[in-house]
Amino acid sequence: MTAPRLSAILIVKDEARDLPDCLASLAFCQEIVVVDSGSRDGTQEIARAAGATLLETPDFPGFGPQKQRALDLATGDWVLSIDADERIPPDLAAEIRAAIAAPAADGYRIDRRNQFLGQVMRHGGWSPDRVLRLARRDRARFSTDIVHESLIVDGKVADLAAAMDHLSYRGIDEVLDKQRRYALASASVRRARGKRGGLGPAIVRCVFAFFKHYILQAGFLDGARGFAAAATKAQETFWRYLAVGWER
Repeated sequence: MTAPRLSAILIVKDEARDLPDCLASLAFCQEIVVVDSGSRDGTQEIARAAGATLLETPDFPGFGPQKQRALDLATGDWVLSIDADERIPPDLAAEIRAAIAAPAADGYRIDRRNQFLGQVMRHGGWSPDRVLRLARRDRARFSTDIVHESLIVDGKVADLAAAMDHLSYRGIDEVLDKQRRYALASASVRRARGKRGGLGPAIVRCVFAFFKHYILQAGFLDGARGFAAAATKAQETFWRYLAVGWER
């Protein structure tokens, strides 16, 4: 009996810094599919050099639809959805191979070791962070959400024990850039759904977000980074609810 084929799928834009190490960690996959939405830093050349199947798209319809494009190109029996700033360490690669060779489920959640400004975060809502990333291709699809998309599996879902590394928020500029993009994208979704916002809700939600991440979820145990991470979540929340009411 031939072993199941595994396809890794990624969506990217200007990921020349992260993509080489990400692709190197996917060497155990039989196929890598990369969907690019207009990179100008050599990302496409890196993908081609690694032997990936590359699709260049003139538009970006949102995270969910773009990831569905990548999924539609995959040909493996199983798919592994990953972002360019994530890495699959050897222990997780071995567990993934074993899981698809003798599957006990149709999809698997993988825990992420999230980093914030160079520190692995253990509290404040950052850990555990189990995300559904591995699935039988014919049982999987992505939600149509333009932000905070999810992989949907028709069947049983289980958890893997090993974790992936998520090198998120490595510098202040990256914190501010992601905070802005996520806040505006989330505000656009909320506005389209008829949700209300404005200064009052923004202040209330901002204060609660900081209290939640720093106190209720014990972000203070992560030290100075824990405070900064909670403040980041609070600021993102503030701008999201303000944009819902003030932007058009």
